[in-house]
Amino acid sequence: MQLAFDILSWSAWTPDFQTRESWSLWQEPNQQTALSKVSPALSEIPAMQRRRFSRLTKMMLTVAFDCQAENSTRSIFASRHGELNRTIGLLEDVVAKQPLSPTAFSQSVHNTGSGIFGILSANKTSSTSIAAGAQSLPQAFIEAYGQLAEQPQPVLLIFADDPVPPVYNEFFNEVEFPIGFGLLLTIASEHPHPQSIAQVSINNSLPQTAPYSAIGLSQLIHHLATQTALQGEMCQWHWTLTPNG
Repeated sequence: MQLAFDILSWSAWTPDFQTRESWSLWQEPNQQTALSKVSPALSEIPAMQRRRFSRLTKMMLTVAFDCQAENSTRSIFASRHGELNRTIGLLEDVVAKQPLSPTAFSQSVHNTGSGIFGILSANKTSSTSIAAGAQSLPQAFIEAYGQLAEQPQPVLLIFADDPVPPVYNEFFNEVEFPIGFGLLLTIASEHPHPQSIAQVSINNSLPQTAPYSAIGLSQLIHHLATQTALQGEMCQWHWTLTPNG
């Protein structure tokens, strides 16, 4: 299966790289990022409302707004862990026999970011939430392709994750970082979309005769920021990024 998209706009956020300019200077991820408590400023949202959001929700909202999609744009929100940190906090309150926060409870579901984005942007168009473990990002692209094949208008794809709480550390071998990534996509064609800045394709049939180096999401974002081509394997898929122009 090979899926190809035109990228119309993009945004990405981590505690260390918060602007497109900083992503162009990316080298290697900072090992301390996973421990960072820094959250997106999200200054366009009133402080009274903003302080109720988890960092995951703030990352999703930040990159979604930065993509500048129209209010009628369909959206896909994907996350491997979702609001796990908030859920753990609720469980700890239950163990301690403390009253549960209604806000924390209502925002502990996997589609929190999707729902809040729809409310804040007055977007009443369909929104899909994806949770597929380590395959959450490629599964979001598959969902985007299916929606675009049915209706060609652009789709907003948002992926974000926060490191798991320490209680789950024994179940994860990889280093995790807080990251949010947003893309406004259409299906690629022989004639690129007039607003296309790059094309990205994913293929789950890796040629056995041509091994590809492993790449990370931060590396993909860096090449998108610098408008340079990239190929590699990520999440058991082969990714190709080709800048336009």
